[in-house]
Amino acid sequence: MLCRVKKSLGLSQLRLLESFGRRINKFGVNFAVYDAYGGLVLLQNAGGEKSGENAAEKAERESYTQLYAPYARDCIEKGESICRLGRHNQILAAVLKSGGEVVGAALIDLGEQKTAADNTKQAIKGHYKLAEVLNEMLELLTENFRLAVKAEEQIDMVSAELAQVYEELVVLHKLGTNMKVTESDANFLQMACDCLADIVSVEGIAILLEKAVDGQRQLVLTAGLGLIDMDEHITAVLYNRLAKEISDGKEALLDSEVDSPFKYDWPGSIKNIIAVPLFGKGRAEPPFSEKTQDGAHIIGLMVAINRIDKPDFDSTDAKLFNSVASGCAVFVENGRLFKDLKELFIGSLKALTSSIDAKDQYTRGHSERVALLSRWIADKLAEKEPLSEEQIHKIYLAGLLHDIGKMGISELVLRKKGKLTEEEFSQIRAHPAVGANILSGIKQMKDIVPGILCHHERVDGKGYPAGLTGEQIPLIGKIVGLADSFDAMTSKRTYRCAMSVEQALAEIKKGLGTQFDEKTGKTFLDSDVYQLWELIQDGISEIYGTADLSLAEYGAVAVETLIR
Repeated sequence: MLCRVKKSLGLSQLRLLESFGRRINKFGVNFAVYDAYGGLVLLQNAGGEKSGENAAEKAERESYTQLYAPYARDCIEKGESICRLGRHNQILAAVLKSGGEVVGAALIDLGEQKTAADNTKQAIKGHYKLAEVLNEMLELLTENFRLAVKAEEQIDMVSAELAQVYEELVVLHKLGTNMKVTESDANFLQMACDCLADIVSVEGIAILLEKAVDGQRQLVLTAGLGLIDMDEHITAVLYNRLAKEISDGKEALLDSEVDSPFKYDWPGSIKNIIAVPLFGKGRAEPPFSEKTQDGAHIIGLMVAINRIDKPDFDSTDAKLFNSVASGCAVFVENGRLFKDLKELFIGSLKALTSSIDAKDQYTRGHSERVALLSRWIADKLAEKEPLSEEQIHKIYLAGLLHDIGKMGISELVLRKKGKLTEEEFSQIRAHPAVGANILSGIKQMKDIVPGILCHHERVDGKGYPAGLTGEQIPLIGKIVGLADSFDAMTSKRTYRCAMSVEQALAEIKKGLGTQFDEKTGKTFLDSDVYQLWELIQDGISEIYGTADLSLAEYGAVAVETLIR
């Protein structure tokens, strides 16, 4: 009979005990295991009589637990490896230990030697020989149990380490998959803090980045959570101490009073602390210009205080924090490079448009106004039909670059006050195709080229350069063409005076269905054009209610749609 009352031991330990019990049951003896609190864990009955029991006494017993429990308690109290218990020393008992602590007791009931009236010495001798064998087996059991416990502890430790490594890999993978240059520093670094706090229990964690504040470079709290105070003084102290540790060949600043007194003086709220650097390769400015041997310098740092689930931060924590900090540093550096690239790109675009406008003083500012008007029309259309923010940005850029083909036209032709000759007019009509050819070699411009190529097409087919009609003209071309015409009509030119807004709107209304697309034209006419006219000189910040976004900054945002 096998009776498993409760499983208070590990699976491998329990299997070991069960296997042992089956073996000794073959000798006709019973086997029982109790935990450290006297609870029956395992009982394997060989079917023989229990020592000292008669039928009446057995009937009075409520369970096998009551039968062997006193012996188990006695064994656990003695704490001896093997002991003999019972009135006739018929109980072999051994304590089971885990890491030096008693976790239970194993008992073998030898029973009473039953022989005939003429018992022989040989029978008695056989009885004692069996006891010796079982005693040896019980000693082997306790040693195997100790080894099984140790193996299980090692497996648990390895499993915990693997689980920790898995969590760390998940964090690093999440950082890698979210490392988009269009993401803000604050959002990405906050995600890094949140992910790290999920696997490392701390009272507070923060990331500080080097930034210019009132013309001075300083470390600024950019992301964090929990209870952590990073004022200007403690930040400067922390940076200097971390820089010293790095220069001494350490990978992190680790300080606590667990094994020795604090190396540095810290505020009373800090029980232990870790800080790791964010390294950058770019231009370094004082006071953060100290460089490492490989030419990197500290552009920020990650700091955490007061480990919660263990006494101190250790080398494993330092490696994890450094891995996350390295990912954050790569993101920040990439973001700065991307910002430089955006500024270079938008600067190049503005230089191109300025060079076009500079060829004709009467059209100065025309390109930016057409870009703003194109954006206005696209926004109004987006209220009625699906038009993504990315498409709207590209429509803006098409408006900005729509006349780039005029770079190949002589200034004499552009500024001519009299009537153009057929040859001169053919040069003018060629500028959409010339502009499209200039930009067609840039793959990022493929969605903008149609707006440049088609901004002089008419829905009645009388436009140029291809004489497209109706739906053959892409939406971006219809929008830029309408914006170009409105600005041209309301601007003073060499050959005529500027029209009033009313006159220009009347011309657009008259041209619906012939020169202009009806839906696009009506959308523009139905908008508050007079408000647009009043605000257009103030730039996009006033038009779109984003006072913190200048025209140049909006251009940089639009450029992101091309290079991200």
